[in-house]
Amino acid sequence: MLDFIKIELIDIIDIFLVAILIYQAYKLIRGTAALNIFTGIIVFYFIWLVVKALRMELLSAILGQVMGVGVLALIILFQQEIRRFFLRLGTKYMDSSHKLKFVSIFLGAQGKSISGEALNEITQACRRMSESKTGALIVLAKSSSLEFVIESGDRLDAKISRRLIENIFFKNAPMHDGAMVIASDKIVAARCTLPITENPHLPAIYGMRHRAAAGISEHSDANVIVVSEETGQISFVSNGEIKIINSIAELRLAIEASYKLAV
Repeated sequence: MLDFIKIELIDIIDIFLVAILIYQAYKLIRGTAALNIFTGIIVFYFIWLVVKALRMELLSAILGQVMGVGVLALIILFQQEIRRFFLRLGTKYMDSSHKLKFVSIFLGAQGKSISGEALNEITQACRRMSESKTGALIVLAKSSSLEFVIESGDRLDAKISRRLIENIFFKNAPMHDGAMVIASDKIVAARCTLPITENPHLPAIYGMRHRAAAGISEHSDANVIVVSEETGQISFVSNGEIKIINSIAELRLAIEASYKLAV
């Protein structure tokens, strides 16, 4: 009965890839106004398919003309989402040497790491800033390239020191506003601008520092330490998830686990 339907392996792969593409697009725009537009476009497309199948020539021709400019309309309507998608894609799969990650793995290259000495300086600086309620935003780079973040701030390439970290985030210091990027046992840059998360489920108690930390952790594999200026509370952010830290020992363990250290 259904002999005219021939489904081959390549067809199954094709359907599977389209499903993944639609799901990734949904993840990117969920919780935003763009989701309603995206849903409307999908409904419009299926209506066009039904009209073509029923051979309604006039209506099919009109809808076909609309679909003909669909790509241009999508670029205009979703320019911010498309930019964010390619930024996320490039950051996720490109390392700091601007090589594809699987190439670096094949060549035996390693991602960034952090020494025990540097880890001690960072955690002690966070302890002191927590006690003094000094706001801080520290990005711990791993394998993803953060060049687009570093370029937005002031490059330092300085040795990690608790005193330097505290001085940078001192509220009257010229570079306290923004994020610090730490990579390969160096303070690479300060006063950096981070992308803000658009996650609608993030609790309202979190301010711009936490939202910026969640944003960069969604765009890359970097982890972020946040010290609240209002409460002195320390948070550790990874993959868009914010974890409250109750002690410096807990913070150290979280950083070690993220780098898979044996300190």
